[in-house]
Amino acid sequence: MNLAQRVREHYVLQHPAEAARAVQRDDSALEALETLSPAAVNSVLEHVDPANLAPLFLQLDEERQATVLQAATVRTAMLILRSLSDEEQERVLHGLPVRVRTEYRELLEFPERSAGRFMDRLGTQYLGEQTVSEALEALRNSGAQRTRSLYLVTDDGVLSGRVDLQDMALASPDARMQSLVNEVSEVAYLTSTEDDLVELFERSRVDSIPVVDQDFRLLGIVRYTNLFQAAEGAATADIQRMVGASADERALSTPLFAVRRRLTWLHINLLTAFLAAAVVGLFESTIAQFTALAILLPVVAGQSGNAGSQALAVTMRGLALREVSTLQWRVVLWKELQIGLINGCALAVTCGLGVWVWSSSWGLGLVIAIAMVTAMVMAGISGALVPMILSRYGQDPATASSIILTTVTDVSGFLAFLGTATLLASLL
Repeated sequence: MNLAQRVREHYVLQHPAEAARAVQRDDSALEALETLSPAAVNSVLEHVDPANLAPLFLQLDEERQATVLQAATVRTAMLILRSLSDEEQERVLHGLPVRVRTEYRELLEFPERSAGRFMDRLGTQYLGEQTVSEALEALRNSGAQRTRSLYLVTDDGVLSGRVDLQDMALASPDARMQSLVNEVSEVAYLTSTEDDLVELFERSRVDSIPVVDQDFRLLGIVRYTNLFQAAEGAATADIQRMVGASADERALSTPLFAVRRRLTWLHINLLTAFLAAAVVGLFESTIAQFTALAILLPVVAGQSGNAGSQALAVTMRGLALREVSTLQWRVVLWKELQIGLINGCALAVTCGLGVWVWSSSWGLGLVIAIAMVTAMVMAGISGALVPMILSRYGQDPATASSIILTTVTDVSGFLAFLGTATLLASLL
């Protein structure tokens, strides 16, 4: 490897996200992938847009593809393989050694967010009979990063305990690993869900959880950093889905890719907007008689929309972190109803006085004050109930909650304001 190649390698390993952006912007940069080490190529592929992952990987020659996959972490390998078509996936797997091919086929069968997808493969086995110096030498040769503890197994591969690196650093080089062993209190299985793993980490307060089979044989390790990155990715994907954008869209995705993902939800949102407009149309005569209502209409709708979004965000976070369940919907509903009533009353006073000063009509101020309280209460109720109902019936609350909430808050806000104005028309 010459100097230019070493500099390029160093840059990619230190700044993989920037390197990925450069590769996606400039086709000529793809040639540089052929000169990088498999580890550097994996760093780039892990940061590229999912829409571009398969094309970039497939531009490597078949021998290079096999080398890259063998050096990849499980997470990166699964990202690559799952981005390929069935035919491409079969061809790539066929070029791998039998042992690696079999392992990847098994991993591809696991559910999306299960321990089998998050775990790191075992590079080295550590035995209780090993000395500390032997175990440390094996760890150095394995190339493992950010390791804080090692898991010991028997000759049959059965998990026997955990040894902290700090204890190994303070122990005599000739000390046996079994003399430093700690009991493993929590284990995961290949099909353990992401929620199960979060609970395990919260209970055990360790940096990693071993993954075992039904015979307690060690299969791999789920590290906290891997789970955290996956949870972070899921959270950001939920944010995108809440507003009708696809979870796999990225800031540098192509326009056509983004349009295909967004247009369906925009049409659904258009239909709900027509529903809200139809509600306004019911009160056309009232608005024609009192034009000030049209000016103030967005005030009520905007405030109820913001209040509903606050309740929705808090409720969805509680569901995601398992702070609450759908069985506690009454508690959450009662809390948000109280918040809506208190905030509504406070805003009603401020808004009512402002409208009275602006319009010199105490009747109009009273109408918007009543409407504000009603709309805020309805917003809190809908923000709490919409994600609860979707979760109760097995739907992803992040996918449709925002559009449903917008419809409910707009319709309830318009009805509250225009309905109150119609009832109290004699005071306007």
